[in-house]
Amino acid sequence: MERIGALVIGAGPAGLMAAEALGAAGIPAVIAEAKAAPARKFLMAGKSGLNLTRAEPLASFLAAYADAAGPLGPMIAVFGPADVCAWAEGLGQPVFTGSTGRVFPKAMKASPLLRAWLRRLDGFGVTLRPRWRWTGWDGAAVTFDTPEGPRAVLAGVTILALGGASWAKLGSDGAWAGPLSAAGVPLAPFAPANVGLRVDWSAPMARQFGQPVKGAALRAGTGPWQRGEFVISARGLEGSGIYALSRPLREGAPLVADLLPDWTPGRVAERLARPRGKASLGNHLRKALGLDPARLALLMEFGRPLPDGAALAGLVKALPIRHAGPRPIDEAISTAGGVRWAALDESLMLRTRPGTFLAGEMLDWEAPTGGYLLTACLATGRWVGQAAARRLQTACAR
Repeated sequence: MERIGALVIGAGPAGLMAAEALGAAGIPAVIAEAKAAPARKFLMAGKSGLNLTRAEPLASFLAAYADAAGPLGPMIAVFGPADVCAWAEGLGQPVFTGSTGRVFPKAMKASPLLRAWLRRLDGFGVTLRPRWRWTGWDGAAVTFDTPEGPRAVLAGVTILALGGASWAKLGSDGAWAGPLSAAGVPLAPFAPANVGLRVDWSAPMARQFGQPVKGAALRAGTGPWQRGEFVISARGLEGSGIYALSRPLREGAPLVADLLPDWTPGRVAERLARPRGKASLGNHLRKALGLDPARLALLMEFGRPLPDGAALAGLVKALPIRHAGPRPIDEAISTAGGVRWAALDESLMLRTRPGTFLAGEMLDWEAPTGGYLLTACLATGRWVGQAAARRLQTACAR
């Protein structure tokens, strides 16, 4: 049986950051990764710009995590948005802040940052073992399926950073839930987060597939109106405006759209009351209200048969969006659910397995896109890496 000091399982952002924290403390970690290469989901996310974090005050930043803000708060307080920016720039990747507060590397992709990160880890003596799939425990030993067959490792500390349960082809398949559940670790059920909605469109909507919906606001149930662009797709509705409402929508809240959020109901009604002449209803709506084809199509799809007068104005301001629930979990950007906070102490160590720490999306939290996801993965990875290093150093000092 192989014996090592520090073992990190999972080479996503949380696992890599845990290995960096260990390395900075003078402890070279071994990283076991089920896939052939590290950080595959991180690289995929980077193809659309790699939103690292969001520049906003800590209180409003933490509010994005809802009921998980309490346990995540101490970790993000010491490694929050400003720290993420400084970390990226320390890797030679300058960042910029967009108009919405989202922070991106100037390179606008993940690969240069990942290459620099792996070089740093190599300098810390970190060893990466690809195609090592974690299978659980055999007593105190951690077990793996590897290209050379089954292996067992006895580690001084172990960090599990195995991701959530979406994007299985990139490594986040949630298969770790089986061994953890068998070991008596309490888990919250997985659920899709930051995911599109299924919609059974009528045939005329096909001409709108791929079109963005801009200038609208959305509300789930009695929650606040939120601005955010979304896209009409053949599968339904996608995009950040929808993703931000994932939790209340999957819990059954109705979805409502305000197609003209900057207009009062009275102004909409006044415009609709203007003489229509020989214009079709669609042309009248387009000219009187300035609705673009995408918003007009949504009004026709979900509002027909269209009422008259004030009722039509009310529909423009609060259009019920019929849908068939969230898309499948493997299409979700992230997942809710995972290891319950009660299973962990303040260092994110499993209460039932001293010396085993958890980080990243394995934990029971969720947040909208916009930099919150990656920041929390990095912050929890750094937190457990430092805690694991302290545990090893304390053991060595005895």
